[in-house]
Amino acid sequence: MSNEYFKKLAELNASGVSFAVATVIKITGSVSAKPGAKSIIDSKGQTIFGWVGGGCAEEAVREASLESMRDGQTRIVPLDLDDEILGVGMPCGGTMEVYVEPYMPRPELMIVGHGRIAEVLAQLAHTVHFSITVNDFVATRETYPMAERLITSDLDFSKMEIGPQTYVVVVTQHKGDQHSIKKSLEGNGPYIGLVASTKRAKLVFEYLLDEGVAPEELKRVHSPAGLDFAGTTPEEIALSIVGEMVTIRRGGSGKSMMEFK
Repeated sequence: MSNEYFKKLAELNASGVSFAVATVIKITGSVSAKPGAKSIIDSKGQTIFGWVGGGCAEEAVREASLESMRDGQTRIVPLDLDDEILGVGMPCGGTMEVYVEPYMPRPELMIVGHGRIAEVLAQLAHTVHFSITVNDFVATRETYPMAERLITSDLDFSKMEIGPQTYVVVVTQHKGDQHSIKKSLEGNGPYIGLVASTKRAKLVFEYLLDEGVAPEELKRVHSPAGLDFAGTTPEEIALSIVGEMVTIRRGGSGKSMMEFK
């Protein structure tokens, strides 16, 4: 395996983005790729390194890679390449199996604020394999034993680092929620949730518009945060928020499974 491959792999792992590696594991007949050939596919389905075949092989591997990045499962893709064309202009007339392995960084939940909703949210999100960061001046290890990071001296939210796998939930109880939302919008995380009343959320959005935040950007903020569970307790509200985060992470619809019978 080339040094370039391992270098690219390390670079992608360090960047915190999702990608997939496709490896040819079996061939029969005259096919254009050989066992051990690899390619790396990014989160948009683009091949960014290597090659495992062109034409129908490339498209099938692309689709399998996107599916694997959605559900986190490995796949073996069987390919009949009778229609594939070799570089010399002749049909392959063979078959190939490609193993697709997703690389999905563990998502991070950054909770900004405190209270019972924040505490339950941390517990539930940890259960579904989010790493937990709590940004709040009263956060303690006793309250958040599962947290990987506690940020307790960040009154201006300057220590909020929002990466491509950072989900943010703001539950500040009106104490700086507009500033933490603005900071969250500067990042490229997949989810920003604001726990607030409709009236309070409107005030936050009006402030951000006055601060020059584009209306399109504000559409990234989920407020009220969570799915429609009609929940009223902190536990029910936290569960609905975690449900919404998992739905976004996995590309789900949020509908009842009964609708898919």
